[in-house]
Amino acid sequence: MTTTNNKKSLTKAGKADAVKTTKTSKSSNPSRLDQLQQLVTSEGGASIAEMVSATGWQIHSVRGALAGALKKRGLTITSEKIDGVRRYRGVLPA
Repeated sequence: MTTTNNKKSLTKAGKADAVKTTKTSKSSNPSRLDQLQQLVTSEGGASIAEMVSATGWQIHSVRGALAGALKKRGLTITSEKIDGVRRYRGVLPA
């Protein structure tokens, strides 16, 4: 039984180390939502195609992130059609 308990302790310690490593690596690379937010808050906004290529997500996932996660972050999302291409813009409250 002692061996089993030691294995569990090692596993828990290993998981804790893995979590710490993951958190540090996230800080150096922006998440996909962060990338999406940067695109949408840029001066000209972004089209769906630009957001899809930046994140690697499917179209419906990008739209869902705009309608859900980015609104929860406090962005006000607007869209307008310019020269036949719909562009999405996000504005943070002042």
